[in-house]
Amino acid sequence: MDTRKVVHMGMLIALAMVLSFIESQIPAFVAVPGIKLGLANIAIVFALYSLGFREALGVSLIRVVLSAILFGSVVSGLYSAAGAILSLLGMALLKKSGFFGTVGVSVSGAVLHNLGQIGIACFILKTQALVYYLPFLILSAVLSGVVIGIISAVLVERLGGEEYGRRAEK
Repeated sequence: MDTRKVVHMGMLIALAMVLSFIESQIPAFVAVPGIKLGLANIAIVFALYSLGFREALGVSLIRVVLSAILFGSVVSGLYSAAGAILSLLGMALLKKSGFFGTVGVSVSGAVLHNLGQIGIACFILKTQALVYYLPFLILSAVLSGVVIGIISAVLVERLGGEEYGRRAEK
């Protein structure tokens, strides 16, 4: 990996951390626990489109670890890691299929993130009762996924997306 790509990844990690911090300062506006905007996913979706899967995975996992250390706990880090990995895998597959645009990829990532978090929570807490949160979480994931997808699509379009990635490799 060359220096430019490392620098670009570092900037995206920094952006994701700033967005995570901003999100952590926003008070919960709904009665359902666990609903968040997912602002840091702007950097992750952009990384996927501009740098590729491996680099996006690196940005995502580093963000998860740093966010858990700075804004959460080991347990919140486990939940976030499960969601982030499932989300990124799904987004990468849908992007590669070519049937979905940035918004569709982002929505799928948001939904899969929630499914991953509920799945790991059910496993750790040894209860299936958390599945009842899914309708609320999926609805919020679709709404936030659309917003994050639109923002990401604008960034990919304006900054050149894959062309940005090629410039990072030069």
